Amino acid sequence: MTSEPRSLTDTDTDALSGPPPGCPAHGLGPGGVRRLYGPDAEDLGDLYERLREEHGSVAPALLHDDVPMWVVLGHAENIHMVRSSSVYTRDSRIWTPLLDGTVKPDHPLMPHIAWQPICSHAEGDEHQRLRAAVTAAMDTIDHRSMRRHIGRYTQSLVNRFCERGRADLVSQFAEHLPMAVMCQILGMPEEYDDRMVQAARDALKGTETAIQSHTYVMEALSRLTTRRRARPEDDFTSHLVTHPAGLTDDEVREHLRLVLFAAYEATANLLANALRMVLTEPGFRAQLSGGQMTVPEAIEQSLWDEPPFSTVFAYYAKQDTELGGQRIRKGDGLLFAPAPGNLDPRIRPDLSASMQGNRSHLAFGGGPHECPGQDIGRAIADVGVDALLMRLPDVQLDCPEEDLRWRSSIASRHLVSLPVRFEPKPQQDVDIAPHHGAPAVQPSGWPTGARRSDPTPAAEPRPAVPPMPVPMPAAPEPVRGRGVWRRLMRWWRGEE
Repeated sequence: MTSEPRSLTDTDTDALSGPPPGCPAHGLGPGGVRRLYGPDAEDLGDLYERLREEHGSVAPALLHDDVPMWVVLGHAENIHMVRSSSVYTRDSRIWTPLLDGTVKPDHPLMPHIAWQPICSHAEGDEHQRLRAAVTAAMDTIDHRSMRRHIGRYTQSLVNRFCERGRADLVSQFAEHLPMAVMCQILGMPEEYDDRMVQAARDALKGTETAIQSHTYVMEALSRLTTRRRARPEDDFTSHLVTHPAGLTDDEVREHLRLVLFAAYEATANLLANALRMVLTEPGFRAQLSGGQMTVPEAIEQSLWDEPPFSTVFAYYAKQDTELGGQRIRKGDGLLFAPAPGNLDPRIRPDLSASMQGNRSHLAFGGGPHECPGQDIGRAIADVGVDALLMRLPDVQLDCPEEDLRWRSSIASRHLVSLPVRFEPKPQQDVDIAPHHGAPAVQPSGWPTGARRSDPTPAAEPRPAVPPMPVPMPAAPEPVRGRGVWRRLMRWWRGEE
C-alpha cells in the first residue's frame, strides 16, 4: 500500500519527464508508470506482481497510447468495486481520457471500451429491464437436456480424431465445443460449422479481418432474430424476443452477440486451461483418477489459477473516492482484474494449496454485472472434460511442457495449442455415454464427425422407460470404479 493516497491525475514535472533514452527503466511511460502493452509487457502475470510490490492492491498503469488506467490487483478491492454501483459504473461515457480526447476513435481497445446499449453497460432501471430479459431467458434452459447436448457434441468431436491417435485439443476440441453448444442453446444449430468457429476466434483476436468476421457472426444472429420474431420456439433467443421487457431487434442482436462471444471465449479458455492442468500436473490427474477430486472441483481450481478473462474493461468512478490506498478521481478508469485478484497473497499465501470447495474466485465477476451464464460455462467444461477423459484415458501431452505457447492480451491469455497423443480408439455412438468398450453402431441421425450443424433430434423423447439404451462396455478397463460408471449413466440419462 502507498503511505499516502495518490491520484492517477496528479502531475509532477520531474516524474512526467520520464527516464532518458536508453535508461534501463524498461516498460515505463510518463511519470514512471508501467505500460500494460509493448515488448516489456509480454508476461502480464509477472508485471502484475511487480505492480503489486510497488503500489499495493490498486496500481496505476498505462494502456495503449499511454492512456492512464488503474489496475485493481487485490481480491477484496475487486469485490468492493464491482459491488459498489453507487460509486463505480460500466458506462465509459464518463471516462476522462475519452472526454478530453486522449482516447482516439481508432484506439486499439475501443471495441472493449466503447459504450453499448447492453445490460453489462447499462445502469438503474435500464439495466434492470435488459438484465431481467437475459436472466429470464437463461432460466428457461433445460440443464439436463443441455448436458446431453454437450455430451453428444463431445462424442462427435472426439470421433473426428480418435482413430488417428493424435490431436490438438485447442483447435480440434476446446475451440469447437463451446460454439456447438451455444449455437444449440441460442436456437441456431444449423449455423455451427468450422467457419463460425473461425469467425468468432478472428473477431475476438482483433486481426485485420476481424471486422469481416464480426459481420459474419452478426449476420447469423440477425437471421436468427428475424426468424424468432416471426415464429418463436423454445430456445434462448425466442424467450429473449418475447420477454415483457420488449427488447427491440437491435437490442436482441446485441445481447445475443454479448452472450455468444462472452460464453465462447470464456469457455474455450476454460476448457483449454483445465485440460492443460490435467495433462501437465501429475498430482492433479492422480487426484482425478483416484477419486479424491471430481471434474467439477478440478474446473473450479482452474478458475482460480487461470481465469478465462485476465481483466475486464472497465469500471469508471462516478465520484472522487479511495480504493486500496489510492485516491481515485471522478472519471478515472479501473480494470477489474480476476487473474491477479485470484492470486492475492492475502487470501492465497500458498499458491500450491488446493482451493477445493471454494468458489469465491473472481472468474465470473460479481455484483449487478456478475456473469449470468456461468453455469453454462461450467457445464460445458465439466461434461466435456469428463467425457473426453473417459474416451481417451491414456491421453498424454505430445510436446515438452515448456514448448506450450499462449497468445496474450490485456483481456485474456489463450493457449495456442495443446498437442496430445494416445492409442487410436474406435468411434462411438454419440447417443451413448462415452466408454472404454467396443463402439456401438452409429445411428443415421448423427454423423460420425462433427459437420455443419451436427443436428440434434427434433425433440427429447420422454417415454416411461429409460430414454436411451444403456449398454455396459464389453470389457471395461479398470480406470474407474463400477459406482462411478453407474453415476455416469444416470447423469447421461438426465437423472442427476
